[in-house]
Amino acid sequence: MLEAKSLRKAVVPSTLIPNPSPANLQSSRLALHVSHDVSSCFVYIASDCHIYKLQIPLDDSLLSKGKESLLIPIYTEVTNSSLVNRCPHRSEIQSIVLAESESTGYLLLGSVDSHGDLIVSKLDVNGEDVDRLTYTVSPRDCGIRESSWAGLCFSPNQLSMAAVARGFCKTVDVYDQDIHVRTFRTLLYPSAVSFMHNSCNASGSNILAVAEGCQLTLWDLRMKANGGCLQRICGSVGDIYYALSSSSTGNIAIGGADRTVTIYDPRKWSALSRWVHCSKYEITGLAFSSNDPDYIYIQGVDYEVLCGNWKTNNKIFSFRGDSNWLGFSKCHNRDVLGGWCDSGSIFVADVVAKQSEIDEGFVN
Repeated sequence: MLEAKSLRKAVVPSTLIPNPSPANLQSSRLALHVSHDVSSCFVYIASDCHIYKLQIPLDDSLLSKGKESLLIPIYTEVTNSSLVNRCPHRSEIQSIVLAESESTGYLLLGSVDSHGDLIVSKLDVNGEDVDRLTYTVSPRDCGIRESSWAGLCFSPNQLSMAAVARGFCKTVDVYDQDIHVRTFRTLLYPSAVSFMHNSCNASGSNILAVAEGCQLTLWDLRMKANGGCLQRICGSVGDIYYALSSSSTGNIAIGGADRTVTIYDPRKWSALSRWVHCSKYEITGLAFSSNDPDYIYIQGVDYEVLCGNWKTNNKIFSFRGDSNWLGFSKCHNRDVLGGWCDSGSIFVADVVAKQSEIDEGFVN
């Protein structure tokens, strides 16, 4: 079982970002990672054509709770903030992703704008040396320049491989660094994309999960038939999916306008669980827990983020922003969540496995 360790609220300096750009409903323009000594959290946020970095302390503090396990944030100061020194985009950034590998000891900061242009920068663990390696990739049909939502994800087993989904163009482009590998063409407008995780073998890195309209589709880079489409799973007709997440066990979570989170087992093409109306409004963000994949974090349009067990449909705790979310993300290998509101507030929650279970040896 999980429990919240702390919830902190900081404010982006108005001199850094006076007025954040709006982007799209499901755009995620926040990425974060924790320092090695776990003393602070580095938060990256995108507004307009630029990316900014903020450092927020994570020192221990008392946790306050309200009614129905609602966490009450403790205010903290941003200790350091700056504009990330990298090539700016030519249109508004729609999504940013921070990929990290324990074996390589570096981070990859990727961003994609409304035209589908991808920029990837290599950073060290402290977020420095951004110019060590930077490459940019434009879509093959860049002459169209049709602005829309665009999403990005990195392969968990091969960080050089990235997938870019573009809404109006109905395409998902896969790149190996700056080399175009393949283009998948969706039937409906894509709204979320994720490489599948597979702890048993590396085949998961070849399969993409895409939310398009009211469907969940799986695409195999190795397959030529059906344009690479491996499977289509239809949800409620008319209810658009906005969020998608893949767990370390291979399960896929999807949610959207129906306010319901559905967990699929891709090996059986069937639903393992369905958490109906777990959010008050549309679901625009999902992330499986790194501590226990039986738990999931759900972000709703109504400023709320909740954590619960998808097997039992039980909510453990929740917290709320003070305005619309501009970005929501979870650390790669830790249960540290970050959310950015259009008021300029940033919320950072640190979640751990319950201490009693650790002492009893149920959690490694």
